[in-house]
Amino acid sequence: MQSFILRHKPQITIISGTLIAAGLVARFALYSQPAYAAAFIIASIIGVLPILIQAVQALRVRVMSIDVLVSIAVFGAFLIGSWDESAIVTFLFLVGGQIERYTLNQTRSAINALTDMAPQSAAVRRADGTFETVPVDDVHVGDIVKVTTGDRIPVDGTVISGTGLVNESAITGEPIPVDKAVGSSASAGTLLDDGMLTIRADMVGEDTTFGKIIELVENAQDSKSKEERFIDRFATYYTPAVLIIAVIVGLATHRVDLAITMLVLGCPGALVIGVPVSNMAGIGNGARHGVLIKGSEVTHRLSSADTFVFDKTGTITVGVPQVTDVRRYDDSSTLAPDAAATSSAPAPDDATRYLVGVEAQSQHPLAKAIVRHFDDVPAPQVDEVSVVTGGGIRAVHDGHRILVGSPRFLETEGVELGSTARADAAELESHGDSLVAVALDGRIRLMLGVRDRLRPGIADGIRNLRRLGVRNVVVLSGDNQRAVDLMTAGLGLDRAVGGMLPDEKAAYISRLRDEGRRVVFVGDGINDSPSLALADVGIAMGNGTDVAIDTSDVVLADSDLSRLPHAYGLAKRTVRNMRENIAIAVGTVALLLSGLVLTTWLTMAVGMFVHEASVLAVILNGMRLLRYRTDRNHGTRHWNIRKLDTYQGQPRSVIDTVAA
Repeated sequence: MQSFILRHKPQITIISGTLIAAGLVARFALYSQPAYAAAFIIASIIGVLPILIQAVQALRVRVMSIDVLVSIAVFGAFLIGSWDESAIVTFLFLVGGQIERYTLNQTRSAINALTDMAPQSAAVRRADGTFETVPVDDVHVGDIVKVTTGDRIPVDGTVISGTGLVNESAITGEPIPVDKAVGSSASAGTLLDDGMLTIRADMVGEDTTFGKIIELVENAQDSKSKEERFIDRFATYYTPAVLIIAVIVGLATHRVDLAITMLVLGCPGALVIGVPVSNMAGIGNGARHGVLIKGSEVTHRLSSADTFVFDKTGTITVGVPQVTDVRRYDDSSTLAPDAAATSSAPAPDDATRYLVGVEAQSQHPLAKAIVRHFDDVPAPQVDEVSVVTGGGIRAVHDGHRILVGSPRFLETEGVELGSTARADAAELESHGDSLVAVALDGRIRLMLGVRDRLRPGIADGIRNLRRLGVRNVVVLSGDNQRAVDLMTAGLGLDRAVGGMLPDEKAAYISRLRDEGRRVVFVGDGINDSPSLALADVGIAMGNGTDVAIDTSDVVLADSDLSRLPHAYGLAKRTVRNMRENIAIAVGTVALLLSGLVLTTWLTMAVGMFVHEASVLAVILNGMRLLRYRTDRNHGTRHWNIRKLDTYQGQPRSVIDTVAA
């Protein structure tokens, strides 16, 4: 019976309203007092049922909810013969609840839309070459899936045949379709607008980019800001306090009507709901713009940040460097003549093969660049490999000790560079190259110059951060200082520091925090994890390592740094919105209680109307965050996600491009 009543609250609301209208007609048109009283009594009884059920459920778990206050007030009014007051209060409370649910559902739509976009099935190729449609949970890494026009791609993978135009707005927020062909990467949750693709699954289920986005957003909703935690504690004591004060007022004044009116006026509905709705809307806006914020507490810390610190490789650079120079060394260039004559070191070609074998096991951007450059070199399977975080790699193969890393790393391992290698290092650094050196059995054999390029729009992104209130912008890199200076010239940085190991970066972050700075660190790799964890807010690139993403507080889904100003501005706006809602809620209660003391016209019905209006006001104020946007393209265009549309029955983001 209870579940039936709660399921039919909308119908009960309509019946209650109809009875109230009939009662008013009976009184003012038909002049029938009995009909008027009967209509309002029945409306009171019917209307209070769902409220009373929710009040009892709350009391069972020892929670003094708003429903408890309203139930007591309605019964009090009913007992003293104020049937009209009790009926109108229950009706307004029910109407307010329906409006709240509707508006909150609109607020949640940005988040619910993400799960709606998740593909449910996939066409998987079987051994006989046919394709079978299976639930997406049954797809495994290595499976071959077929995607046709209008389908959502079910896996992260690589296109092995076909061509098509893919709408990646679910991941990037950008509406312009992207061409896909053999060798292109494809992301789960994106929509094939036109064409047909056959894709080899590299990541499936929760391990896909889209799966991680959904997981991060769902987890973010469960976290609470300090305001929410305070209000939860406050409401625990506030609601019983209102009941006690109402009893005291009733006993002191001998006016039951005044006491029950105070119960209605003291309902903290707007205060309880104001902060969560702002939090939900802010997280939803961020998710739809490729900014995944891991909770309300992160939003607060990000909003107060004044210093942004960036890693270089793969963060402010595109992370796809190229080998620009290769220098080789034999014993004659690194050893004295008598030592060279007796040397039995491996040939230079062995150094190249060993280098490729070692780097093939690394996900670092420089390692990938080296493997691409030497793609025609047969690489051995090097088994004994150990990574020195932020320094280099040690390995053993065929009895040879292999070292790969910066010249500085080699020297710390006891390798003498020699004058030729030192001169080459200075020359390559002057060109802005990053250096990768290779030593075999304690002797340098190779030195490579590797060069990356800046991400598009990074300079404008930094300017926009400063416009929003960031005071200090710093770049830290393990690369040589010359390369860092050349790469970051013109970005408007306060400082760029090269030659830093991961522990030195973390120490730098600690010093900034000790100085009172509120620090955001932006990085992408395993070596960035200590700094990401130590900063007030860690921001990871979406294409970064799993360790970096797990350690961070914010993830940029498509590694687009132009989203940073949006993330920072959204955090500031969300916190301001929370405080506005608290002010509205507290101001409404103060106004109503003052009116109760200073006036005679403030009744239960008027108080409930104002209370529900204040609840609606904070919800609508929070919903404004869904439309928050920043200048994405430096004054030329704004990206504004306005609504969800459908394409062949499947929801997708619709983004309007508005010329500025």
